[in-house]
Amino acid sequence: MKKFIVTLVIALVPSLFFAQSAFDKFDGQDDVTSVVVNKKTFEMLGGIEGQVKDKDISKYVGFAKDIESLKMYTTTSTRVTTDMKAAFESYRKKESLEELVRITEKGKNVGVYVKSGNKSSKIKEVVVFVEGGNKKGEETLLLTLKGDFNLDSLADLQASSK
Repeated sequence: MKKFIVTLVIALVPSLFFAQSAFDKFDGQDDVTSVVVNKKTFEMLGGIEGQVKDKDISKYVGFAKDIESLKMYTTTSTRVTTDMKAAFESYRKKESLEELVRITEKGKNVGVYVKSGNKSSKIKEVVVFVEGGNKKGEETLLLTLKGDFNLDSLADLQASSK
C-alpha cells in the first residue's frame, strides 16, 4: 500500500507543475489557427510604460503589465467547432464563469464571460466564445485572457478610447 501511495504521488506531482489549460488541446491542430502570447511579452510591454509620451497609450501599456496570458484559437472546421463548444461549455461550468454579454445575430452566438478575483472589482480571466454560424466555412473563435485586472483600469481604457 505504501508503494502504491508513493507511486501515485510521483505520478501526480508533475501535473501540478505542467498543468495545461482546458483549451491547450487546440494548439497545434491542423484545422486551428492559434495565437499564444505569454506573460514575458506583456512584462516587456510594461517595461516601456515610463517611456511612452502619449498618456492614452501609456494606460494601455500599463494595463498590459496585469496580463498573464492571451490565447486565441480560431477554426472553420465544423468538427473542431463542436469540440471547442463542448470544451468551452465544460470550462464555463467548472470555473463558474459569469456571463457579461451575449449576442446572437444571423446564426452566430457571441459570449463574453469573466471569472472574478478575490474582490468584486477584480477580474482573473476573460473568456470570449464566438460560435460560427451553421454554414460551412464560418469562423469560430475562442479567446482567453488571464491576469489580475481591475475594473477601474478597464473603465479608464474604455473612456480613453472614445
